[in-house]
Amino acid sequence: MTHVAVLGGGPDMEREVSIESSTAVAKALNDAGLRAELHIIDTLDSLAHIAGDVIFPVLHGRWGEGGPLQDILERDGRPYVGCGPFAARTCMDKIAAKLEAARLGIRTPPACLFNHNDRVAMDPPLVMKPALEGSSVGLSICRTHGDVERAVEFARRDLVKNPGQVTMVERMIAGREVSSPLISKDGKLVALPIIHIAPAQGVYDYEAKYKRDDTVYTVEPAGIDAAPIQADTLKLANAIGVRHLCRADYIIDEAGRHWLLEINTMPGFTSHSLVPQAALKTGMAMHELCVHLVQEAMAGLKGRSGALHSSETAP
Repeated sequence: MTHVAVLGGGPDMEREVSIESSTAVAKALNDAGLRAELHIIDTLDSLAHIAGDVIFPVLHGRWGEGGPLQDILERDGRPYVGCGPFAARTCMDKIAAKLEAARLGIRTPPACLFNHNDRVAMDPPLVMKPALEGSSVGLSICRTHGDVERAVEFARRDLVKNPGQVTMVERMIAGREVSSPLISKDGKLVALPIIHIAPAQGVYDYEAKYKRDDTVYTVEPAGIDAAPIQADTLKLANAIGVRHLCRADYIIDEAGRHWLLEINTMPGFTSHSLVPQAALKTGMAMHELCVHLVQEAMAGLKGRSGALHSSETAP
């Protein structure tokens, strides 16, 4: 029987979401007949004492999703679900991911880094958010100069609490938000159905993602051409070297053009989460999805070569 060590927790601001997701993953794996143990961890030092044939790190933020954890697992030669260190760091850094997208010809809103001692170099409407966080933590929507001033003060306070935090300022694109998830099959990334996201309050922030029950998710929405969105997600993920799973988020403007916002390498597995919803649309239940990812991780232990190559779409 395969022994899976499911990791949750961490010291980042997404700890609560991680615990909820990792609990769901552990339950799904046990329901499927595997031996899954849930470990809520706070330091990477504890990894040495955690047994398992494969690690399933359902961790979010810089600490668990952004490279440090992956460095240790690679060093120790342990199979694990998710990206390697380079892809993890690139996708965690919103600016780096946007630069790679632009290099590939993928449309992404103009953005710049905010120097906390200077004025914001862009006029509203714009979005300010930490460049190294996920789950829309610290997101500020700025439609007026007053909004910008308040967001700047928030960013400065955040810097005091989180030294080294980097704030990104991004042009706000009005439109519909969609998410494009991928999973790997036999080592190759394939596209799952896209999902349209309609938050009740108009902003898909942390609260809309995890705290509210009135955000409406539509898998395979009518009137949206999914193919070019999925193609761009595959292009970016393959170029960066993503493996096993990811989710890229886009805004579709009034002209029908899609703009990449970010790419996440360990999406959530909560009751609100998008990858399980998209997988279910293809006939893959939560427990089947989790087992599949474990199998992909174990099969890929030998001969890892970084970037995957695929242009397939999941049926």
